[in-house]
Amino acid sequence: MYKVIIDSKTFFAEEGSILGDILIKSEIPHSHPCGGMGICKKCTVKVNGKEELSCKYEIHSDIVVEVKEDENIISETGAVISASASDKPVFVLDIGTTTLALALADTENKNIIDVKTDTNPQRIFGADIMSRIDYCRKNGVNEMQSVLIKKINSMLSRFSQNSADTLFVSGNTVMLHIFFGEDCASMGSAPYTPVFLEERTVNAKELGLNSVKAVHSLPSISSFIGADITAGLNLVSAPLHGKYSILIDLGTNAEIVLFSDECVICTAAAAGPCFEGANITCGMSASEGAVCEYIYSGNYKTIGNAPAKGICGTGLIDIMAVLIKNEIIDETGFLETEKFSITEDVFINQNDIRQFQLAKSAIYSGVLTLMKHAGISFDEIEQLYISGGFSAKINIENAVITGLFPKELKSRCTPLNNSSLLGTVKYACESNDLSLITKNAAYKDMSADSVFSELFVENMMFEV
Repeated sequence: MYKVIIDSKTFFAEEGSILGDILIKSEIPHSHPCGGMGICKKCTVKVNGKEELSCKYEIHSDIVVEVKEDENIISETGAVISASASDKPVFVLDIGTTTLALALADTENKNIIDVKTDTNPQRIFGADIMSRIDYCRKNGVNEMQSVLIKKINSMLSRFSQNSADTLFVSGNTVMLHIFFGEDCASMGSAPYTPVFLEERTVNAKELGLNSVKAVHSLPSISSFIGADITAGLNLVSAPLHGKYSILIDLGTNAEIVLFSDECVICTAAAAGPCFEGANITCGMSASEGAVCEYIYSGNYKTIGNAPAKGICGTGLIDIMAVLIKNEIIDETGFLETEKFSITEDVFINQNDIRQFQLAKSAIYSGVLTLMKHAGISFDEIEQLYISGGFSAKINIENAVITGLFPKELKSRCTPLNNSSLLGTVKYACESNDLSLITKNAAYKDMSADSVFSELFVENMMFEV
């Protein structure tokens, strides 16, 4: 056995153990965005003063490990706070792949009393749902559930009024499986079968939760269209009869829903965690030091006005728009130079541009494919709702320039912030019949759709 000293704490490892596994078991905050594949290079630590990838480093001696300070992700919920006590309080939780949002709501006055946000501690197992499914397949669900429940209990304790009868929960299907301790491995390969989709009510003690008596989760629609989307659709009004609206949830994955007062057609776009920074060279989550706005000539803003450390989703969209408008890249996305620098240490390169192209084409092509299947035009779209923790910060004009959103809908774009949390609060306060959403929902698999395949190739290009 060898000693592994991390932040003055001593752990023990067997010969040949992987350092990343020791970090996961130690529950020391750190990132493994690619799930231990050695691709993203973002799990770099110092071992005896030398930089190493923790996910690939084998332990053959006593070592001292220095871990970079983990990012404190800034998550915008869009909640309107009416600070007061309540005789009929409930807690409402959105389990995002990257962040957690927990609200205390008053069901009598139908308002939000307080909100807490935090980073989802499961990021140590990978940035996206597929890496977490893979971890579950190899190691079971217990570790991922344990760190999540521990974090939720910590968040509950931070409220001044920290007890309620019920905790209402939404999140994507994978996150809800892990929350309830269900094996999600079956969603990692065809036919992508979930253990459950229906709403659930369980005793909070069974999950190890404090401060609440019962837990009630919202229903999901399919393996990759979760309760977070059900909640989002519950939040917004149905369009006028004969009209349609679109909801795009931009997170670690991207879900797209085309809906009317009679039908719901949805899909999951394989956009990857591009907007969370996981597969962008200098990408990072929306935390202090992230470039969040960019204007050509080197003018930029960072979160917290701190020195630039990397690029978050909104900054990436702005940078790509600058490259297109100034013809620094051509319509194929080709960059003549090795990199485009924001600062001396923060830049994007050709591979980053390709990653953005894949993401924006998947989303835009998904929208067009759903519209083609419904047989409708842009004139019949009433609203394009954009959801996600950074949706309100997106420069819509720049997003349209990059081809992320259709130019025909630029004036009809409405940001929602965290529609999962807000839609779940609405459900907790109003007890809406969510079956009206789920029973009318149809899922379209883009991986087997020839229309999407053709559009995806076309929409990789930029308009310059």
